[in-house]
Amino acid sequence: MNILYDERVDGALPSVDKAALLQALRQRLPDLDLLHQTEDLKPYECDGLSAYRTTPMLVALPRHIEQVQELLRICHERRVPVVARGAGTGLSGGALPLEQGVLLVMARFNQILHIDPAARTARVQPGVRNLAISQAAAPFGLYYAPDPSSQIACSIGGNVAENAGGVHCLKYGLTVHNLLKVEILSVEGERLTLGSDALDAPGFDLLALFTGSEGLLGIITEVTVKLLPKPQLAKVLLAAFDSVEKAGRAVADIIAAGIIPGGLEMMDNLALRAAEDFIHAGYPVDAEAILLCELDGVEADVHDDCDRVRAVLERAGATEVRQARDEAERVRFWAGRKNAFPAVGRLSPDYYCMDGTIPRRALPGVLKAIAALAAEYQLRVANVFHAGDGNMHPLILFDANQPGELDRAEALGGRILELCVAVGGSITGEHGVGREKINQMCAQFNSDELTLFHAVKAAFDPGGLLNPGKNIPTLHRCAEFGAMHVHAGQLPFPELERF
Repeated sequence: MNILYDERVDGALPSVDKAALLQALRQRLPDLDLLHQTEDLKPYECDGLSAYRTTPMLVALPRHIEQVQELLRICHERRVPVVARGAGTGLSGGALPLEQGVLLVMARFNQILHIDPAARTARVQPGVRNLAISQAAAPFGLYYAPDPSSQIACSIGGNVAENAGGVHCLKYGLTVHNLLKVEILSVEGERLTLGSDALDAPGFDLLALFTGSEGLLGIITEVTVKLLPKPQLAKVLLAAFDSVEKAGRAVADIIAAGIIPGGLEMMDNLALRAAEDFIHAGYPVDAEAILLCELDGVEADVHDDCDRVRAVLERAGATEVRQARDEAERVRFWAGRKNAFPAVGRLSPDYYCMDGTIPRRALPGVLKAIAALAAEYQLRVANVFHAGDGNMHPLILFDANQPGELDRAEALGGRILELCVAVGGSITGEHGVGREKINQMCAQFNSDELTLFHAVKAAFDPGGLLNPGKNIPTLHRCAEFGAMHVHAGQLPFPELERF
């Protein structure tokens, strides 16, 4: 496993004269805070995917848009790569810095510029925390729907870059569905506006194109998001099952019944036990899997939907169906789910969080196949995921201090992602590709599709200076990976044949 990122793998960027660049930045931007000493750079060597680490050449901490513009102009003139970073909570290595590049940290752009309760919008800077938007909108009876588990820390700029989701994305959509407008800077420092304050804008939908582009197309400086009225009522049902396959089938049954929950989450026994020990949410620890199903809306509809979902769950084989008795218990149920990642972290020295998406109908078979793969690689896997939209987050437990375990964890992760492709799914649902999944992009897309992606990148960034080596693999890399011929439905997974 190549843990330390080498930007030469996917590009031919020239070496950078650090001293000359530092001098130019200080001359033209004397007020810009720059970090260049090794001890100051170390905290920025990775994002949430700590298995990949690189010490950046320089870290820039601007406070004003004009500083960002001038820095981009200088780097463009000198052909210096730039990687943008927000809170650093990403889990795919998307904000991994370069040894021969500038890490542009946008965390100081953390102001909520305007809340418009009449239009139900919020205009914010990219460093604003996800949760802070809902907190600012709460006095108006509004909130921001996308709620990734890291919402207490993750920033909205990173949410846009990765197209983040969360436990309520089944009903309310991903980040892309909750945006109106994004202000960006091009690689040359030019200001651009994508989208508009209206529901639609003429021309190509560049806002959707930019969302999820992982810092490859421009630098986000401002975001206008949609706000929603808080639901009149929200109720949560907890269903326990004696097998993960039954729980998986119950997910499809709920959607087939014409019910779209506000959230529909699944945890297997390993994950729910860890969460219960950590949060004391009241989970049934003897269950092989649990489902959390939240119904929200007007009171009469919620009560009716709760009865309908309970009947579906019981028909699906639930051994217990329990409704949260009050708001405090509802919050505890969700706290257990949202803290599942750190809870599982207490079970093992290290874990590797995957992010793939599959059709709901494939859930039972894929869960069984993941168990078979885990046995093959002799590693434990805890399954936690957004069951309603098939976005899986298998957590592979390993010990990096044990020779070979890190390599096995990465290999198992790659197989799980390719399994997702094999059943007609995707290698990512909300974490992005970054560096982590760049090889599996070769399994997801063919050469013509990758060529088109490179053309889009070149239209925004002809020199390839923005976050190089991420997201889109070169065709040469895919040839070396040996997966160019592999597309959905063609991957060999004998584990699936039995299910």
